[in-house]
Amino acid sequence: MYHFFISQDQVGEDHITILGPDVNHIKNVLRMGAGEEVLISNGIDKDYLCEIVSVTSKEVTARILSVEEGGKELPARITLFQGLPKSDKMELIIQKAVELGAYEIVPVETKRTVVKLDKKKEESKLRRWNAVSESAAKQSKRLIVPEVAGVMTLKEALAFAKDFDLIIIPYENAKGMERTREVLSFVKPGMNVGVFIGPEGGFEDSEIALTESFGAKTITLGKRILRTETAGLSVLSVLSFLLEP
Repeated sequence: MYHFFISQDQVGEDHITILGPDVNHIKNVLRMGAGEEVLISNGIDKDYLCEIVSVTSKEVTARILSVEEGGKELPARITLFQGLPKSDKMELIIQKAVELGAYEIVPVETKRTVVKLDKKKEESKLRRWNAVSESAAKQSKRLIVPEVAGVMTLKEALAFAKDFDLIIIPYENAKGMERTREVLSFVKPGMNVGVFIGPEGGFEDSEIALTESFGAKTITLGKRILRTETAGLSVLSVLSFLLEP
């Protein structure tokens, strides 16, 4: 079933009006018509199972069949703070992080970050990255579209996460798995959790010290060294397993 996002002001008493680019997609790409069912999310707290009533060049009207509240989101908010990787790896990371339930993704510039984005390039990348997030949210039937925030320095990202309930940072010199299990056992529904992942080459020791000064807990992901595009997804997978009711 196809999945679309709307704002709450497009929801009526018994119908929903779809506007914007999705109209062209429904009408001319998917060639959908009256009688077909779609899933529509308000991006906040509700999924609507709907039946299309009419399709015009400007809007799609759908009748609400049923409503589900908050059924597909993780019960904790997990923000992935991702050190900027090279090439197009960020798109893969965003796509999979959204599928695994991340609430938000924050690109982070660190000392070993190779990619440097000026303002114009950053704006272009953010548009693309948020489009990737929306597509992944539709595919995975998310209730919300996780935002990809603007690029932050490590210090800015830590300040952003200072009031989180837990900050986790995989680090190759961290203690063994028993310590990791202990840290992850603290994650409970209702918490805000930050996961910090370094770029290629990882974090410098001084950066780890900085994160620890903000209360971050270092963990290990095993004896193998994971690539930057694998490490965050590994943590998200474990947290998803622990949190899913």
